[in-house]
Amino acid sequence: MKSSNAPYRPLDEVYPIVFLDCLVIKVRDNGRVINKSLYFALAVNMDGYKELLGMWISPNEGAKFWLSVLTEIHNRGVKDILIACVDGLTGFPKALETVFPKTQVQLCIVHMVRNSVAFVPWQQRKQVCADLKAIYAAATESEAEFNLELFAEKWDKQYPSISKSWRSHWANIIPFFAFPPEIRRAIYTTKALESMNSSLRKMIKSQQIFPSDEAAFKLVYLAMRNISKKWTRLHS
Repeated sequence: MKSSNAPYRPLDEVYPIVFLDCLVIKVRDNGRVINKSLYFALAVNMDGYKELLGMWISPNEGAKFWLSVLTEIHNRGVKDILIACVDGLTGFPKALETVFPKTQVQLCIVHMVRNSVAFVPWQQRKQVCADLKAIYAAATESEAEFNLELFAEKWDKQYPSISKSWRSHWANIIPFFAFPPEIRRAIYTTKALESMNSSLRKMIKSQQIFPSDEAAFKLVYLAMRNISKKWTRLHS
């Protein structure tokens, strides 16, 4: 595993939310071009601002990899994370329990929405997203479940896999309903994260192949610096 943090920047003791995401990049390595995963941890701090905690490159993930990432974050001063939003990362829950045993694992709503509309035509995507928002932005868990049923009645004939996916992941979608509205909104506010992901993917697509891990770090880091200039406080 290679990390972007050298020297390490000290972090806050507590972060309400940490999003863990991944981008697949092509890197030239020992004369071959291989796919590598560039992971990054994006946090919301106690003041409501987004903050990049770090980036890591690894050819594969697993409990050992995530244990090293979380241990690094802990060693840089983080004592507790309220919610960790992930996209079903392999081995992550086990590693999280070791380093931050009180942290709640939450399936990332950003990824759920993105995966749900991946095969929806553009002309219907806006309406599907609006109906999905009625689920995750509901006031209560029971209201969310009711809105999921309404979604299924409306869209199952065309896209049956969407409601099926939400039902199968329901236990990992609903934990954030136990938290105050401000925390919930910070989790399901997809616009800023989608904008960041879109910008990074455009940059990676234009680069095509990175000559080294270091070059990938540098370019992504500079891109993140430009993106972060537009970040504003998450309002309740």
